[in-house]
Amino acid sequence: MSWESNVRRVVPYVPGEQPNVENMIKLNTNENPYPPSKGVQEAMKNLQLSDFKLYPDSEAGSLVHTLAQYYGLKDEQVFVGVGSDDVLAIAFQTFFNSDKPIFFPQITYSFYDVWADLYKIPYEAIPLKADFHIDPEDYKRENGGIIFPNPNAPTGLLESLDMVEKVLRANPDVVVIVDEAYIDFGGKSALALIDTYENLLVVQTFSKSRSMAGMRIGYAMGNPKLIKYLNDVKFSTNSYTMNYPSLLLGVEAVKDDAYFKETTAKIIATRERVKSELAELGFEFPDSMSNFVFARHPKVSGTELYEALRKKNIFVRHFNNPLITEYNRITIGTDDEMDALLACVKEYLEEKGV
Repeated sequence: MSWESNVRRVVPYVPGEQPNVENMIKLNTNENPYPPSKGVQEAMKNLQLSDFKLYPDSEAGSLVHTLAQYYGLKDEQVFVGVGSDDVLAIAFQTFFNSDKPIFFPQITYSFYDVWADLYKIPYEAIPLKADFHIDPEDYKRENGGIIFPNPNAPTGLLESLDMVEKVLRANPDVVVIVDEAYIDFGGKSALALIDTYENLLVVQTFSKSRSMAGMRIGYAMGNPKLIKYLNDVKFSTNSYTMNYPSLLLGVEAVKDDAYFKETTAKIIATRERVKSELAELGFEFPDSMSNFVFARHPKVSGTELYEALRKKNIFVRHFNNPLITEYNRITIGTDDEMDALLACVKEYLEEKGV
């Protein structure tokens, strides 16, 4: 028997391209175009190499406490991990252990089915409505757990808290995870519901709104019992998941609330302007409440537009999924970056006679 017969084989998640091209405009992975706060920058200067010889706090106490204070929670209601991907992967292992399928949208964050396959979790990808919204009626059947992003990715559409509550009320016996990677760009968090629904886990990240994708910090919030179960699984795999710089700098990022609100407001303002200009050019897109726009033009190929922009060193995200192949997901960058994108798009449309 070949040793390969005992290998767990999965089709891995494919992250957005990380190009390294001179004078590029990188609008393909929903990073924040602005630097982290001054507090983070000052803390970077004060990092002591001597601190690196010791293990970091395995409980990430300083960051957990700072997040709890910021959101008005108790420390035991907060869990942190190495980016929200780490938090979500641990949540899949912890909460999705039924023989019934978990539910998530058919068009959504493409890591969900990868984790389900990796951990041998049965799942059902539920189609969205024609307008890309989630229909809560589709989630009122027997299942082993539910997860969906809000706003959704890659569509950018925000669901109301009323819709979230409909799903929660219909599913009191399973854990419902709301993945809020983009909630700071215009949505209302489901965090307000965690005291009402003990089965609700809300997951957020520092990668988008807090300009710290490179530090890999994510966190979950919920009732203390959910958080304890997450920590039990975490401590059964790797006690020291958060490195010392991430803990230190993460605390500083949370402290500077004024800067956080300033940069998210800038991105929202740029997003709304870009939506208006894309609409004038004939593009169609869901009404994004995230830091990206998911756009298609009815008269040009989404794949060809993606390739044309790439030749100009402007990188946007294109998906091979046949359901959305005519769309490109465009991260909101600085105003100058978006002006350059729009200029190239206009030139391309003129060349096509559109």
